[in-house]
Amino acid sequence: MVRVDGKTDGAKYILEENLLESAKDLRLGQRFTFQQDNDPKHKVRETMEWFKTKYIHVLERPSQSPDLNPIENLWQDLKTAVHKHCPSNLTELELFCKEEWARIQVSRCAKLVETYPKRLAAVIAAKGGYTKY
Repeated sequence: MVRVDGKTDGAKYILEENLLESAKDLRLGQRFTFQQDNDPKHKVRETMEWFKTKYIHVLERPSQSPDLNPIENLWQDLKTAVHKHCPSNLTELELFCKEEWARIQVSRCAKLVETYPKRLAAVIAAKGGYTKY
């Protein structure tokens, strides 16, 4: 988890310092697929060129599609857990976010990944419409 000060735009979409280091820490090797939410600020030319120069495959997917991104469930878990602390300033918010993020169990992440085939099938069955995910 990385704090971004100021407006998050293409220039502050911090990949160089964090994505490659995370891939290394997770022992993903050189070949992995990166998934993002296709927010326009994540798709700016500069960012997409960075992916190409680093030979990072980016998953093609519809924008605004939380059904296909299990991380959205983790963000909701984090939001709920942090809200219980009632942070009163940005320093506390950052601290509580990091603490609660560290508490997320690997088994929770694994379960979300295991649901991916069901998510895909549900989105296909709903023809891209709403699903329970």
